[in-house]
Amino acid sequence: MSETAVKAPGVPDANRWKALTFIALAQLMVVLDATIVNIALPSAQQDLGISDGNRQWVITAYALAFGGLLLFGGRIADLWGRKRTFVAGLIGFAGASALGGAATNEAMMLGARALQGAFGALLAPAALSLLAVMFTEPKERAKAFGIYGAIAGGGGAVGFILGGVLTEYLDWRWTFFVNIPFAIIAAAGAYYVIREPAGGRNRSPLDIPGVVLSILGLVTLVYAFTRAESDGWGDSVTVGLFVASALLLAAFVFVESKVKAPLLPLRVITERNRGGVYLSLGLAIIAMFGLFLFLTYYLQIVKGYSPVKTGFAFLPMIGGMMVGSTQIGTRLMTRVPPRLLMAPGFLVAALGMLILTRLEIGSSYASTILPAMVLLGLGMGTAFMPAMSLSTYGVEPRDSGVASAMVNTSQQVGGAIGTALLNTIAASATTSYIKDHIGGAGSQAQQQLVQLEGQVHGYTNAIWFAVGILVVAATIAATLINTGRPDTSAVTGSGEGAEDEVRVPVVAH
Repeated sequence: MSETAVKAPGVPDANRWKALTFIALAQLMVVLDATIVNIALPSAQQDLGISDGNRQWVITAYALAFGGLLLFGGRIADLWGRKRTFVAGLIGFAGASALGGAATNEAMMLGARALQGAFGALLAPAALSLLAVMFTEPKERAKAFGIYGAIAGGGGAVGFILGGVLTEYLDWRWTFFVNIPFAIIAAAGAYYVIREPAGGRNRSPLDIPGVVLSILGLVTLVYAFTRAESDGWGDSVTVGLFVASALLLAAFVFVESKVKAPLLPLRVITERNRGGVYLSLGLAIIAMFGLFLFLTYYLQIVKGYSPVKTGFAFLPMIGGMMVGSTQIGTRLMTRVPPRLLMAPGFLVAALGMLILTRLEIGSSYASTILPAMVLLGLGMGTAFMPAMSLSTYGVEPRDSGVASAMVNTSQQVGGAIGTALLNTIAASATTSYIKDHIGGAGSQAQQQLVQLEGQVHGYTNAIWFAVGILVVAATIAATLINTGRPDTSAVTGSGEGAEDEVRVPVVAH
């Protein structure tokens, strides 16, 4: 089945590639902000007098606002216009970052982080949906999403490097101030360069019950996992939060199936290819975020690396992601079905993770960590690129914002789950190991050694779970995703709700 191509109006070729630069810059800012503050947190905590009990809220406030508002942000992009939402999100993010950098107390810091998350929830889905409607010819789309996928996958590791450099050589406040030039350049460039294709805007009234239920459900879910990490899975409040989130999200799905203009049309997630992407990508992020956490602690506490050296230790992973995404994924995306990139990509990443299960106190970076990071980067980069592209596959133009929000939501919720779940597994294994071995340690030095061995034992136990999670992600990608390779021609989109002709890839089954 094939039809003729009609180019989307108002998007000159040169402008699309210029626009990609500013979209990629904004995406990098949002992704690295999820990790850049981690390394700066001890210094910020000391300066602002934040208690140990409340320090997690510097991270959690961002995650709750970002994860809870993503679906709403995606629908705002569909209603208000993707370019307008993108620019507004960038300006707001810059203002929130300035507030965080200038924070003089705990409340000001936590408020700034929540605002960053809220504006990030506006601009992240708008960025991805702009790519979806601007790059519709398969080969161009492959290149564009290759770059975007590399940034989405590697931005978190870049955050560790930048956070370490800024904290060690300047001041923790620069982990916030650095966002301002990023945001201003991206906003100005987007305003003057981006030419959003006409039509495809969803002018339906906003689904207020859906907005309320989605925000409450997602915020409760993310907070439940965050609380599980600090207070345990059996804590009565934690259990109550999980039950409440399940009820709220079930009510959300019920409402969306009944209302005339839903916030999240169920057609977006019930299509098996998009559903397979959201599920497999969320699982992969669970494994990745757990790894970031353990390797950071291992390198700094066990190996004694400085923050900067720790950040640079992640460079091979970033390099692997860039190669996997822009070279392997981009070159093969128009030649093979997406599942033949995603499933093997997750398995290669699982192999890299498997190497890390051999970690010991004296493990060599060059012989153990380096090859593991390269394999992780190559695998994730290869899988991320077609996943990002497929997340908006076949979606009607009026739903591109909320479809883009779903892939961001799967990553954000996956990150919260990964940090809480794997950290809990590691802590439990560490406690058990120390309890069993501390009796035989006579001197203080031997006791310290047992504690370090216990920490590494905990990390490797949790990494085994991460290996299994990646294998499950590969299995889901191989079985649920059944679309064929993209045809090299393009077709006229005629989906319901499309107001103008746009180019979309035709798929050969």
